[in-house]
Amino acid sequence: MAASRMPALWLLLGAALTFGVAVSPAEGSSSRSRRHYDFFVNVPRMVKHGLQIRKADYTRLCHRKSILTVNGLFPGPTIYARRGDVVTVHVHNQGDKNVTVHWHGVDQPRNPWSDGPEFITQCPIQPGASFTYRIILSWEEGTLWWHAHSAFDRATVHGAIVIRPPRGTSYPFMKPHKEIPIILGEWWKGDVQQLLAHALRTGGEFQPSDANTINGQPGDMFPCSRDGMFTLPVERGKTYMLRLVNAALANEFFFGVAGHRLTVVGTDASYVKPFTTDHVFLAPGQTVTALFTTHRSSRGLLRNTRYYYMAARPLSTNPLVVFDNATATAVLEYTDAAAAPPAGVTPSPDFPTLPATNDSAAADAYAARLRSLASDAHPARVPRRVDERMLVTIAVNEIACAPDEHCQGPNGNRLAASFNNVSFEAPRHADILGAYYHHRHRSRSAAGGVRVEDFPNNPPLLFNFTADDLPPELELTARGTRVKVLEYGAVVEVVFQGTAILGAENHPIHLHGFSFYVVGTGPGNFDGDRDPAGYNLVDPPYQNTVAVPKGGWSAIRFRAKNPGVWFMHCHFERHMVWGMDTVFIVKDGNGAEEKMMPPPPGMPRC
Repeated sequence: MAASRMPALWLLLGAALTFGVAVSPAEGSSSRSRRHYDFFVNVPRMVKHGLQIRKADYTRLCHRKSILTVNGLFPGPTIYARRGDVVTVHVHNQGDKNVTVHWHGVDQPRNPWSDGPEFITQCPIQPGASFTYRIILSWEEGTLWWHAHSAFDRATVHGAIVIRPPRGTSYPFMKPHKEIPIILGEWWKGDVQQLLAHALRTGGEFQPSDANTINGQPGDMFPCSRDGMFTLPVERGKTYMLRLVNAALANEFFFGVAGHRLTVVGTDASYVKPFTTDHVFLAPGQTVTALFTTHRSSRGLLRNTRYYYMAARPLSTNPLVVFDNATATAVLEYTDAAAAPPAGVTPSPDFPTLPATNDSAAADAYAARLRSLASDAHPARVPRRVDERMLVTIAVNEIACAPDEHCQGPNGNRLAASFNNVSFEAPRHADILGAYYHHRHRSRSAAGGVRVEDFPNNPPLLFNFTADDLPPELELTARGTRVKVLEYGAVVEVVFQGTAILGAENHPIHLHGFSFYVVGTGPGNFDGDRDPAGYNLVDPPYQNTVAVPKGGWSAIRFRAKNPGVWFMHCHFERHMVWGMDTVFIVKDGNGAEEKMMPPPPGMPRC
């Protein structure tokens, strides 16, 4: 069985990629390690980069096509760092379209200029241009990831970020023998950008993927996919760390390893109280750090086999939505077990037991087990008082079709999505951060007219949000570039309320610039008088992406101590494109270290 392994950045030195580490004084009183990377983003073809000619067409499902990549790799290279490091990444866009890159889960203190979402914190990097991102790691320790934040580019432009403890410190558990990034994703036979353009032109649904993937490979249950299948070699009696990332555009996943239980030790670069489980659950954007220990002797191996399937099965919570229900597979191989099968003999690995594709209760039960470690070294500092409360409804909607259009969404309209019935529309000729920074002292709107500071704290209408028989008039929404302004240091509580408009479903909501405590979650409509009494204010999970349950709600708290412009959106990519987004603008504080940094040189221009 052929082995396919994930690339590590430090193994790819050459004309197209440089890596180096230098120690130098950093901001404030501490010192940080400085790490430098070069990313070349290109549509794979015969392109000359200095002394290197690269061609990175990819074949999946018996079909060959060119995809957007970083350094010719899919998935892209892994970034390795330690807590407190400053990582510099030079992105060279040698493709044929605009692109940006986001460092998912990195707070970027005072530095929104390197956060990455196009037209929110920067204009995109145009073909032939370059931009240097400065990634400031602060408290983060564990598994994060990076991805394109332009159009649907993150379908293939993504990779893991591994953040280890600072030198001289250790994990809050025994150091594993090895650590392995496991990236869950999707593959389309067609051109993803063309599929997006078609959906936006017609106002209809986006075509689901043709396969789900583990480290870029669908696995041997798909045609023409056996030889490249990802294989993880292991030895008996050792502990391994899986750094799991859900990079999918549309699918949530259950993941498990046959014959082995997983011990969850972290989520979204924050440690949790360890617990053991047969499977984990990841919504798009979320990460999980999990350990497993291999069997010590051949007697522990099922049927004395040396092969075990790892599998990722999608979860779909809205029966009205067509989705890719295929299970992706990879293989765990004991290299020191029984002899390999003879040539031409196909091994039969054992398969993990995973929940069904509609088992939302299993996903909710998994999330309920997440608790912050809350130790002296990794405390949980949950805000007790709240300065600003928001109730934000989540909905997939319709926008009325123009008279001269033929729309393919529900009722002949366009599909849309919203927070509090505002379908966010990003500007296309300026970015909100640049406008805010350059105009905040010059005009009343403080942003050169690209935004309106009136995103509502509550939905415009209170109704039975999760009822199955909602009136059709609730389905319509309207576009707007409406943002929410926060005072520096304010404690914010946001209750995300799911709705049944056009069908109830889970929603993975991601906040840039902050992680937050998920203090509560529950079914049905949030009750502000009753439900806060059940909040966990002791050791709630600390995350950057929360999976709001189908027909339910989730409550988060964060302290707005990171000045800048920060995007908040659903991590189902089509929902983000349809407008399930908004922006928080956090004002500067009074102290020198409470103010947003000035823009770096070389910011891309629109």
